This record gives sequence, C-alpha cells and structure tokens, in this order.
Amino acid sequence: MEVDVYQTDGRVEKKIALPEVFGTAFNEDIVRRALLAEQSREYQPQGRYLLAGMDTSASYTGRYGTYRTQRHTGLPPRPRQRLAKGGMGAVRKIPSSVKGRRAHPQKVEKTIIERINRKEYEKALSSAVAGTGNSALIKQNHTYQKGTLPLVVSSQIEKISRTRELLKVLSALGLSEDISRSHDPRLNQGKRRKVAKRYFRNSVLIVAKDSSSVEKAGRNIPGVDVLGVDRMKVEKLAPGARPRLTVWSEAAFLSLAEGIGKSVMNARGTETKQKAHMVKEMVMQ
Repeated sequence: MEVDVYQTDGRVEKKIALPEVFGTAFNEDIVRRALLAEQSREYQPQGRYLLAGMDTSASYTGRYGTYRTQRHTGLPPRPRQRLAKGGMGAVRKIPSSVKGRRAHPQKVEKTIIERINRKEYEKALSSAVAGTGNSALIKQNHTYQKGTLPLVVSSQIEKISRTRELLKVLSALGLSEDISRSHDPRLNQGKRRKVAKRYFRNSVLIVAKDSSSVEKAGRNIPGVDVLGVDRMKVEKLAPGARPRLTVWSEAAFLSLAEGIGKSVMNARGTETKQKAHMVKEMVMQ
C-alpha cells in the first residue's frame, strides 16, 4: 500500500510505501496504560523533613521509676519537654500534640512511578503511531477533510525556522481550520476562571527526523507540537488515548521503525533518571 507525499505548497509530489507499523490495530486500552505510565514519570516526589515535629527536648520517662516519674501526678504518660530543675513541660512529638509530628506523613521514597514493560510500551507506541493513519478515529476530534491519512510532507518542512512560513505550509495542507480551533482557549468555569491560565486544545503534531529548526517555528503556534522521530511519546501521539492529527516529514516517515526503538530506549532512560533523583533526595534528607 502507498501513501501520498505532499510538497510544502500542498501539491502531491509522489507516492511512497506505507511502513509496516501502520498495519497495527489501534488498541485504546494499551495506549491508555502507556499514557498513564508516562504521566507518572512527571510527578514530583513529595516528602517531609524526617525530624519534623521530633526535633525537641521532649522525652518519654516511663510510668514507673524514682526520678522524673509521672506516677500519681495526674498527668498522662506522654513525651514532655524537659524544663529546668526536672520540671515537665508541654507534650510534644506525638501526632495529637501541638507542634507534634504528622500521623502519616508523605515519604519521598514512596513509589509513584507506574512501571510498564518494554515490549508493552513498544506495542503501545506502535499502536499510537498506527492510530494517526486511521481517518475514522482522527475525524472524531479534528476537522481535517482534504486528503488521506497518514499525512506525509516533503522533508523540506524540516528546514523551516520561521513561524509565518510554517503557518503557510500548514494552511496549504488544509490544516488552518483545525489550528484556528486551538487558538480559542478553554477557561474553567467558576472561581478558577479568574486565574490567568489558558488551556489550548491539541491541534497538529509535527514529527520530523531533524526537528531543530521546525521546532523553533512551531513553538509559537498554540496547540501545535513538534517532536523528533527518536523522541516520540504516547502522550503526544495520542493525548487522552485518542489519536492525534499528525504531520510526518518524509525522512521521519521512512525511519519510523528505527525511531520507535530509540523512543522506547529514551523512555526507559527517563525512568532510570527519575529513580536516581528519588534516591538522591532520600540520601540528602
């Protein structure tokens, strides 16, 4: 099976063979599983100071004894501050006391990363890539109606470094209406509406083999993202476990098999760095 390759002016240049990965069926369940695993790597580890509420002179003296005993004094046997001349101060350290420790504080060593097998993640990434060529799924969330999918453009798009030039190319490909939808920010209802934060809809994703130039042009367009073929993520290809309208450069399209393998290795490297960061915080505390 073949697919059209468009020039930057919107005309069909030639046809190339469709990679085998587009023969994979889109599996929403496994894509969502990988999506949640990716999002868990972005969580910030939270914890408390190990001596919070415990860094005090209070001590528990026991119920029996001849010195500093609390027996027959009418005071509950709790850790109390040590005052001058053997006096007993306020209760400290226990969760029910003023300025005491928390009962169940968060711990930085808590496992917050959702692990996923390499083969399972690779299958999810392949499924997300195949979903970008499924016209029925793409048209559920996008307005693209011009041509067939997947949408492949000449490698000349990778040399574009200015935003106005990239907008002309996307307009020639029939994507201007979909991009204009993302320019209208969605505001939350109620009190949060007063917060000056805008949530732009996901529009077009551009995947290039060398994204250094076109990434500078695409970062100024709301809703448009640019990725290298060796840094693909399920979250970008299928946000919300739904395939996204994707523009592939010809060079990236021809190196998809190699790009998927590198993307999987990069994802596993990110997980290793996240675990090392958590261990470092534990040691520092």
